[in-house]
Amino acid sequence: MSNLEQTVGEDPPFEGSVRIMSPGSVGLKLYPHLLALQSKHPKLVIDYRFAPNSDVETDIGASDVDLGFMTSRPTLADVSCTPVAQESLLLVTPATVKEPDWDTLMNLGFIDHPDGSHHASLLLGANYPEFQHSNLFPKKGFSNQIGLILEPVSMGLGFTVLPAHAVEAFEKREHIRAHRLANPVSETLYLCVPRHRALAARMRTIIAEARKWL
Repeated sequence: MSNLEQTVGEDPPFEGSVRIMSPGSVGLKLYPHLLALQSKHPKLVIDYRFAPNSDVETDIGASDVDLGFMTSRPTLADVSCTPVAQESLLLVTPATVKEPDWDTLMNLGFIDHPDGSHHASLLLGANYPEFQHSNLFPKKGFSNQIGLILEPVSMGLGFTVLPAHAVEAFEKREHIRAHRLANPVSETLYLCVPRHRALAARMRTIIAEARKWL
């Protein structure tokens, strides 16, 4: 048997590189667990990229990544998706805010992020009759780094709306308060893969591990 035939015939579940892409909140949740898996199986290589839904979909459709997670259903024919979890959206204020009424939010102002308007529309639109658009609030800041969006909130500079995994990953949780509102809103999380590519065993390994933690 040639080396090529032997390589093609082998499909080890804990060896080789797996390219994964997801929005930041999901990545904050999954990445540490996938690194723990790699530490048990050093021949497994985790290549994890944080990106918005549109980039995840494009790269999966082009087979530039092996699998991805999205919080919106993909539209490209070359992307196959399966709903795998729900992630709550949370209103996050400085810890001093006990009751986040409309006037309090207006006085605080909004800490924006790449999905800020979308998340605010979903959650605040379902809970505040006054809400029309996040632009109503004074804009008090913006960050595109998922791990830093809550930094200005923790300093009392404004409020924001984020998925639960991003809130759980923030290290200074004693300085923020996450509010579960009367009408909860969640995003569906989709597992996405290239439609016309067989899943290697190592990819199925990663999918099984991810499902344990989502």
